[in-house]
Amino acid sequence: MNAHDGRIYLDHAATTPPDPRVIEAMLPYLTTAWGNPSSIYAEAQEARRGLDAARRTVAAVLNAKPNEIVFTSGGTEADNLAIRGVAEAQRARGRDHIITTAIEHHAVLHVCDELAKDGFRITHVPVDGEGFADIESLRAAIDDHTALVSVMYANNEVGTVQPIAEIARAVKERDAAVAVHTDAVQAAGALPLDVEALGVDLLSIAAHKIYGPKGVGALYLRGRVPFRPQTVGGSQERNRRAGTENVAGAAGLAVALRIAQDEMVQTNELLVSMRDRLLDEIPRRVPGTIVTGARDRRRRLPNNASFAFKHLEGEAVLLQLDLQGIAASSGSACTTASLEPSHVLVAMGVPEEYLRGSLRLTLGRDNTPEHVERVLAALPDAVARIRSLAPAG
Repeated sequence: MNAHDGRIYLDHAATTPPDPRVIEAMLPYLTTAWGNPSSIYAEAQEARRGLDAARRTVAAVLNAKPNEIVFTSGGTEADNLAIRGVAEAQRARGRDHIITTAIEHHAVLHVCDELAKDGFRITHVPVDGEGFADIESLRAAIDDHTALVSVMYANNEVGTVQPIAEIARAVKERDAAVAVHTDAVQAAGALPLDVEALGVDLLSIAAHKIYGPKGVGALYLRGRVPFRPQTVGGSQERNRRAGTENVAGAAGLAVALRIAQDEMVQTNELLVSMRDRLLDEIPRRVPGTIVTGARDRRRRLPNNASFAFKHLEGEAVLLQLDLQGIAASSGSACTTASLEPSHVLVAMGVPEEYLRGSLRLTLGRDNTPEHVERVLAALPDAVARIRSLAPAG
Protein backbone atom coordinates (compact mmCIF):
# COMPACT_ATOMS: atom_id res chain seq x y z
CA MET A 1 0.00 0.00 0.00
CA ASN A 2 3.01 2.33 0.18
CA ALA A 3 2.95 5.18 -2.29
CA HIS A 4 6.42 4.36 -3.59
CA ASP A 5 8.14 0.98 -3.72
CA GLY A 6 10.61 0.57 -0.90
CA ARG A 7 9.36 3.54 1.09
CA ILE A 8 8.01 3.20 4.62
CA TYR A 9 4.88 5.15 5.53
CA LEU A 10 4.60 5.98 9.24
CA ASP A 11 2.10 8.84 9.24
CA HIS A 12 -1.21 6.97 9.48
CA ALA A 13 -2.52 9.59 11.95
CA ALA A 14 -2.44 12.07 9.05
CA THR A 15 -4.18 9.83 6.53
CA THR A 16 -4.35 6.21 5.43
CA PRO A 17 -4.27 4.52 2.01
CA PRO A 18 -7.77 3.54 0.83
CA ASP A 19 -8.55 -0.15 1.31
CA PRO A 20 -9.34 -1.89 -2.02
CA ARG A 21 -12.56 -3.22 -0.46
CA VAL A 22 -13.60 0.38 0.26
CA ILE A 23 -12.90 1.49 -3.31
CA GLU A 24 -14.91 -1.46 -4.63
CA ALA A 25 -17.88 -0.50 -2.43
CA MET A 26 -17.76 3.09 -3.71
CA LEU A 27 -17.53 2.34 -7.43
CA PRO A 28 -21.24 1.64 -8.09
CA TYR A 29 -22.14 5.14 -6.83
CA LEU A 30 -19.56 6.69 -9.14
CA THR A 31 -20.59 4.71 -12.21
CA THR A 32 -24.12 3.27 -12.43
CA ALA A 33 -25.93 4.39 -9.24
CA TRP A 34 -25.05 8.05 -9.64
CA GLY A 35 -28.53 9.49 -9.12
CA ASN A 36 -29.49 12.20 -6.64
CA PRO A 37 -30.78 10.31 -3.58
CA SER A 38 -33.40 13.01 -2.89
CA SER A 39 -35.26 12.36 -6.15
CA ILE A 40 -38.03 9.77 -6.60
CA TYR A 41 -37.29 7.96 -9.88
CA ALA A 42 -35.50 4.62 -10.16
CA GLU A 43 -31.98 5.96 -10.70
CA ALA A 44 -32.29 8.12 -7.62
CA GLN A 45 -33.75 5.36 -5.48
CA GLU A 46 -30.75 3.13 -6.14
CA ALA A 47 -28.53 5.86 -4.72
CA ARG A 48 -30.95 6.33 -1.81
CA ARG A 49 -30.72 2.62 -0.94
CA GLY A 50 -26.93 2.90 -0.87
CA LEU A 51 -27.06 5.96 1.37
CA ASP A 52 -29.55 4.33 3.73
CA ALA A 53 -27.45 1.16 3.93
CA ALA A 54 -24.35 3.21 4.73
CA ARG A 55 -26.20 5.07 7.48
CA ARG A 56 -27.41 1.79 9.01
CA THR A 57 -23.88 0.38 9.00
CA VAL A 58 -22.35 3.42 10.69
CA ALA A 59 -25.17 3.45 13.25
CA ALA A 60 -24.68 -0.24 14.01
CA VAL A 61 -20.95 0.18 14.68
CA LEU A 62 -21.67 3.16 16.96
CA ASN A 63 -24.65 1.43 18.66
CA ALA A 64 -26.81 4.34 17.58
CA LYS A 65 -30.02 4.83 15.64
CA PRO A 66 -29.66 5.45 11.88
CA ASN A 67 -31.48 8.77 12.20
CA GLU A 68 -28.79 9.92 14.65
CA ILE A 69 -26.05 9.78 11.97
CA VAL A 70 -25.28 12.93 9.98
CA PHE A 71 -22.87 12.53 7.07
CA THR A 72 -20.36 15.39 6.72
CA SER A 73 -17.38 16.35 4.58
CA GLY A 74 -14.94 15.03 7.19
CA GLY A 75 -13.82 15.26 10.78
CA THR A 76 -13.33 19.02 10.78
CA GLU A 77 -16.88 19.67 9.66
CA ALA A 78 -18.22 17.08 12.11
CA ASP A 79 -16.40 18.84 14.99
CA ASN A 80 -17.52 22.29 13.84
CA LEU A 81 -21.10 21.12 13.35
CA ALA A 82 -21.23 19.47 16.76
CA ILE A 83 -19.87 22.43 18.69
CA ARG A 84 -21.48 25.31 16.86
CA GLY A 85 -24.77 23.46 16.31
CA VAL A 86 -25.21 22.67 19.99
CA ALA A 87 -23.78 25.97 21.27
CA GLU A 88 -26.17 28.11 19.21
CA ALA A 89 -29.18 25.98 20.15
CA GLN A 90 -28.25 26.00 23.84
CA ARG A 91 -27.72 29.77 23.91
CA ALA A 92 -31.44 30.17 23.26
CA ARG A 93 -31.88 28.36 26.61
CA GLY A 94 -29.53 30.70 28.46
CA ARG A 95 -26.47 28.49 28.13
CA ASP A 96 -23.44 30.18 26.59
CA HIS A 97 -20.48 28.41 28.20
CA ILE A 98 -18.31 25.75 26.51
CA ILE A 99 -15.70 23.58 28.22
CA THR A 100 -12.90 21.86 26.31
CA THR A 101 -9.26 20.92 26.89
CA ALA A 102 -6.00 22.60 26.00
CA ILE A 103 -4.90 19.74 23.70
CA GLU A 104 -7.84 19.40 21.32
CA HIS A 105 -7.44 19.33 17.55
CA HIS A 106 -7.61 22.77 15.97
CA ALA A 107 -10.98 21.80 14.45
CA VAL A 108 -12.30 22.11 18.01
CA LEU A 109 -10.08 24.86 19.40
CA HIS A 110 -10.54 27.24 16.48
CA VAL A 111 -14.33 26.97 16.39
CA CYS A 112 -14.31 27.68 20.13
CA ASP A 113 -12.16 30.76 19.42
CA GLU A 114 -14.74 31.92 16.87
CA LEU A 115 -17.59 31.37 19.32
CA ALA A 116 -15.70 33.37 21.94
CA LYS A 117 -15.73 36.32 19.53
CA ASP A 118 -19.50 35.86 19.39
CA GLY A 119 -19.90 36.18 23.15
CA PHE A 120 -19.53 32.59 24.36
CA ARG A 121 -17.41 31.84 27.42
CA ILE A 122 -14.77 29.17 26.75
CA THR A 123 -13.00 27.23 29.50
CA HIS A 124 -9.87 25.26 28.58
CA VAL A 125 -9.33 22.52 31.14
CA PRO A 126 -5.63 21.79 31.82
CA VAL A 127 -3.94 18.45 31.21
CA ASP A 128 -1.14 16.69 33.06
CA GLY A 129 2.30 15.79 31.74
CA GLU A 130 0.91 12.75 29.91
CA GLY A 131 -1.94 14.63 28.27
CA PHE A 132 -4.81 13.50 30.51
CA ALA A 133 -7.54 16.03 31.23
CA ASP A 134 -8.05 17.03 34.85
CA ILE A 135 -11.53 15.65 35.50
CA GLU A 136 -11.95 17.50 38.80
CA SER A 137 -11.13 20.80 37.09
CA LEU A 138 -13.61 19.94 34.38
CA ARG A 139 -16.34 19.11 36.87
CA ALA A 140 -15.67 22.30 38.82
CA ALA A 141 -15.86 24.39 35.65
CA ILE A 142 -19.48 23.38 34.95
CA ASP A 143 -22.02 26.00 35.93
CA ASP A 144 -25.68 26.75 35.24
CA HIS A 145 -24.80 28.29 31.88
CA THR A 146 -22.66 25.45 30.52
CA ALA A 147 -23.93 24.25 27.15
CA LEU A 148 -21.33 21.74 25.99
CA VAL A 149 -18.23 19.82 27.04
CA SER A 150 -15.94 18.68 24.21
CA VAL A 151 -13.05 16.31 25.00
CA MET A 152 -11.20 14.31 22.35
CA TYR A 153 -11.20 10.51 22.71
CA ALA A 154 -7.56 10.06 21.67
CA ASN A 155 -4.97 12.72 20.95
CA ASN A 156 -3.70 12.97 17.38
CA GLU A 157 -0.17 14.01 18.38
CA VAL A 158 0.79 11.94 21.43
CA GLY A 159 -1.83 9.16 21.36
CA THR A 160 -3.14 9.63 24.90
CA VAL A 161 -6.60 8.03 25.30
CA GLN A 162 -8.94 9.99 27.56
CA PRO A 163 -11.35 8.17 29.94
CA ILE A 164 -14.33 9.48 27.99
CA ALA A 165 -16.94 7.37 29.76
CA GLU A 166 -15.70 8.64 33.14
CA ILE A 167 -15.68 12.23 31.87
CA ALA A 168 -19.21 11.91 30.47
CA ARG A 169 -20.46 10.48 33.78
CA ALA A 170 -18.87 13.34 35.70
CA VAL A 171 -20.54 15.90 33.43
CA LYS A 172 -23.98 14.29 33.56
CA GLU A 173 -23.84 13.88 37.35
CA ARG A 174 -23.15 17.60 37.63
CA ASP A 175 -25.79 18.67 35.07
CA ALA A 176 -27.65 16.28 32.76
CA ALA A 177 -28.56 19.16 30.41
CA VAL A 178 -24.90 19.68 29.40
CA ALA A 179 -24.16 17.98 26.06
CA VAL A 180 -20.96 15.89 25.78
CA HIS A 181 -19.04 15.75 22.50
CA THR A 182 -15.96 13.68 21.70
CA ASP A 183 -13.71 14.03 18.67
CA ALA A 184 -13.13 10.35 17.88
CA VAL A 185 -11.33 10.91 14.57
CA GLN A 186 -8.10 9.24 15.79
CA ALA A 187 -9.91 6.69 17.97
CA ALA A 188 -11.99 5.18 15.17
CA GLY A 189 -10.65 1.79 14.16
CA ALA A 190 -8.50 1.55 17.28
CA LEU A 191 -10.96 1.90 20.18
CA PRO A 192 -14.59 0.92 20.83
CA LEU A 193 -17.08 3.52 19.54
CA ASP A 194 -20.23 2.41 21.37
CA VAL A 195 -21.87 5.76 22.15
CA GLU A 196 -24.03 4.26 24.89
CA ALA A 197 -21.03 2.79 26.70
CA LEU A 198 -19.12 6.05 26.25
CA GLY A 199 -22.11 8.09 27.41
CA VAL A 200 -21.58 10.83 24.82
CA ASP A 201 -24.22 12.89 23.02
CA LEU A 202 -22.10 13.71 19.97
CA LEU A 203 -19.16 11.91 18.32
CA SER A 204 -17.11 12.82 15.24
CA ILE A 205 -15.30 10.49 12.82
CA ALA A 206 -13.54 10.79 9.46
CA ALA A 207 -13.23 8.11 6.78
CA HIS A 208 -9.68 8.81 5.61
CA LYS A 209 -8.21 7.91 9.02
CA ILE A 210 -9.58 4.35 8.71
CA TYR A 211 -8.56 3.44 5.14
CA GLY A 212 -11.56 5.20 3.62
CA PRO A 213 -11.85 8.14 1.22
CA LYS A 214 -10.98 11.73 2.00
CA GLY A 215 -13.78 14.29 2.07
CA VAL A 216 -16.35 12.34 4.09
CA GLY A 217 -17.06 11.92 7.78
CA ALA A 218 -19.95 11.52 10.15
CA LEU A 219 -21.38 13.09 13.27
CA TYR A 220 -23.36 11.05 15.76
CA LEU A 221 -26.02 13.35 17.20
CA ARG A 222 -28.18 11.98 20.01
CA GLY A 223 -31.82 12.59 19.23
CA ARG A 224 -32.72 14.70 22.27
CA VAL A 225 -29.76 17.09 22.06
CA PRO A 226 -30.60 20.73 21.21
CA PHE A 227 -29.13 21.44 17.79
CA ARG A 228 -29.16 24.21 15.19
CA PRO A 229 -28.17 23.39 11.57
CA GLN A 230 -25.18 25.25 10.19
CA THR A 231 -25.63 24.55 6.46
CA VAL A 232 -29.11 25.41 5.27
CA GLY A 233 -30.85 24.87 1.96
CA GLY A 234 -32.49 21.54 1.23
CA SER A 235 -33.89 19.10 3.76
CA GLN A 236 -31.11 16.52 3.49
CA GLU A 237 -29.81 14.73 6.60
CA ARG A 238 -33.15 15.35 8.34
CA ASN A 239 -32.71 19.12 8.01
CA ARG A 240 -29.43 19.02 9.95
CA ARG A 241 -27.04 19.48 6.99
CA ALA A 242 -28.30 20.70 3.65
CA GLY A 243 -26.68 19.66 0.38
CA THR A 244 -26.83 16.66 -1.95
CA GLU A 245 -25.26 13.75 -0.12
CA ASN A 246 -21.91 12.25 -1.10
CA VAL A 247 -23.30 8.75 -1.59
CA ALA A 248 -20.05 7.17 -2.77
CA GLY A 249 -18.21 8.72 0.17
CA ALA A 250 -20.83 7.55 2.65
CA ALA A 251 -20.63 4.02 1.24
CA GLY A 252 -16.84 4.13 1.55
CA LEU A 253 -16.99 5.39 5.12
CA ALA A 254 -19.45 2.68 6.11
CA VAL A 255 -17.36 -0.16 4.66
CA ALA A 256 -14.14 1.25 6.12
CA LEU A 257 -15.74 1.56 9.56
CA ARG A 258 -17.18 -1.95 9.43
CA ILE A 259 -13.82 -3.43 8.38
CA ALA A 260 -12.02 -1.45 11.08
CA GLN A 261 -14.46 -2.72 13.71
CA ASP A 262 -14.34 -6.34 12.57
CA GLU A 263 -10.54 -6.42 12.32
CA MET A 264 -9.73 -4.18 15.29
CA VAL A 265 -8.49 -6.81 17.72
CA GLN A 266 -6.07 -8.51 15.33
CA THR A 267 -4.90 -5.19 13.88
CA ASN A 268 -4.25 -3.73 17.33
CA GLU A 269 -2.20 -6.77 18.36
CA LEU A 270 0.04 -6.28 15.35
CA LEU A 271 0.36 -2.53 15.88
CA VAL A 272 1.01 -2.69 19.62
CA SER A 273 3.99 -5.02 19.23
CA MET A 274 5.60 -2.69 16.68
CA ARG A 275 4.68 0.45 18.64
CA ASP A 276 6.22 -0.93 21.81
CA ARG A 277 9.44 -1.78 19.98
CA LEU A 278 9.71 1.87 18.90
CA LEU A 279 8.82 3.21 22.35
CA ASP A 280 11.41 0.96 24.00
CA GLU A 281 14.27 1.35 21.55
CA ILE A 282 14.28 4.95 20.33
CA PRO A 283 15.01 6.50 23.77
CA ARG A 284 17.67 3.83 24.31
CA ARG A 285 19.39 4.43 20.97
CA VAL A 286 19.03 8.22 20.67
CA PRO A 287 20.49 10.29 23.51
CA GLY A 288 18.40 13.21 24.74
CA THR A 289 15.04 11.64 23.87
CA ILE A 290 11.81 11.58 25.88
CA VAL A 291 8.59 9.70 25.12
CA THR A 292 5.57 12.02 24.99
CA GLY A 293 2.04 10.96 25.92
CA ALA A 294 0.71 8.27 28.23
CA ARG A 295 3.31 6.13 29.98
CA ASP A 296 0.73 3.39 30.60
CA ARG A 297 0.60 1.90 27.12
CA ARG A 298 -2.91 0.56 27.66
CA ARG A 299 -4.00 4.22 27.74
CA ARG A 300 -2.30 5.11 24.48
CA LEU A 301 -3.37 4.52 20.88
CA PRO A 302 -2.04 1.15 19.69
CA ASN A 303 -0.29 2.67 16.68
CA ASN A 304 1.19 5.85 18.21
CA ALA A 305 4.84 6.26 19.20
CA SER A 306 5.71 9.91 19.89
CA PHE A 307 8.95 11.45 21.09
CA ALA A 308 10.76 14.72 21.65
CA PHE A 309 14.47 15.26 21.09
CA LYS A 310 16.52 17.72 23.15
CA HIS A 311 17.87 20.82 21.36
CA LEU A 312 16.70 19.66 17.94
CA GLU A 313 14.34 20.79 15.20
CA GLY A 314 11.82 18.04 14.46
CA GLU A 315 11.48 19.18 10.86
CA ALA A 316 15.16 18.49 10.24
CA VAL A 317 14.66 14.92 11.47
CA LEU A 318 11.69 14.49 9.13
CA LEU A 319 13.75 15.64 6.14
CA GLN A 320 16.56 13.22 7.01
CA LEU A 321 14.11 10.34 7.36
CA ASP A 322 12.41 11.27 4.09
CA LEU A 323 15.75 11.12 2.29
CA GLN A 324 16.06 7.56 3.62
CA GLY A 325 12.60 6.59 2.38
CA ILE A 326 10.70 7.00 5.65
CA ALA A 327 7.59 9.22 5.86
CA ALA A 328 6.86 10.51 9.37
CA SER A 329 5.44 13.58 11.09
CA SER A 330 6.49 16.03 13.77
CA GLY A 331 2.97 16.01 15.20
CA SER A 332 3.61 19.71 15.59
CA ALA A 333 2.45 22.94 14.02
CA CYS A 334 5.99 24.29 13.86
CA THR A 335 7.78 24.30 10.53
CA THR A 336 10.50 26.84 11.24
CA ALA A 337 12.28 28.06 14.34
CA SER A 338 10.20 31.24 14.32
CA LEU A 339 6.84 29.49 14.63
CA GLU A 340 5.18 28.34 17.82
CA PRO A 341 5.74 24.73 18.89
CA SER A 342 2.90 22.25 19.31
CA HIS A 343 0.13 23.52 21.57
CA VAL A 344 -0.26 19.94 22.82
CA LEU A 345 3.33 19.67 24.05
CA VAL A 346 3.18 23.15 25.58
CA ALA A 347 -0.03 22.27 27.46
CA MET A 348 1.59 19.06 28.72
CA GLY A 349 4.50 21.03 30.16
CA VAL A 350 7.19 19.47 27.98
CA PRO A 351 10.49 21.22 28.85
CA GLU A 352 11.47 24.10 26.58
CA GLU A 353 14.59 22.39 25.27
CA TYR A 354 12.47 19.52 23.88
CA LEU A 355 9.53 21.49 22.49
CA ARG A 356 10.72 21.86 18.89
CA GLY A 357 12.11 18.35 18.52
CA SER A 358 8.89 16.35 18.29
CA LEU A 359 8.55 13.17 16.21
CA ARG A 360 5.33 11.20 15.70
CA LEU A 361 5.48 7.71 14.23
CA THR A 362 2.02 6.26 13.57
CA LEU A 363 1.83 2.71 12.28
CA GLY A 364 -0.74 1.11 10.01
CA ARG A 365 -1.92 -2.22 8.62
CA ASP A 366 0.69 -2.09 5.86
CA ASN A 367 3.66 -1.81 8.23
CA THR A 368 5.87 -4.74 9.22
CA PRO A 369 8.45 -5.43 11.94
CA GLU A 370 11.10 -5.04 9.26
CA HIS A 371 9.94 -1.45 8.70
CA VAL A 372 10.38 -0.78 12.42
CA GLU A 373 13.91 -2.15 12.36
CA ARG A 374 14.77 0.07 9.39
CA VAL A 375 13.56 3.11 11.32
CA LEU A 376 15.54 2.09 14.39
CA ALA A 377 18.63 1.75 12.23
CA ALA A 378 18.15 5.08 10.44
CA LEU A 379 16.99 7.40 13.21
CA PRO A 380 20.08 7.51 15.49
CA ASP A 381 22.35 8.43 12.59
CA ALA A 382 19.87 11.03 11.35
CA VAL A 383 19.71 12.73 14.75
CA ALA A 384 23.48 12.56 15.21
CA ARG A 385 24.02 14.11 11.78
CA ILE A 386 21.70 17.03 12.55
CA ARG A 387 23.26 17.64 15.95
CA SER A 388 26.74 17.64 14.44
CA LEU A 389 25.69 20.29 11.93
CA ALA A 390 23.88 22.46 14.47
CA PRO A 391 25.31 21.85 17.94
CA ALA A 392 23.21 23.06 20.84
CA GLY A 393 24.00 26.64 21.73
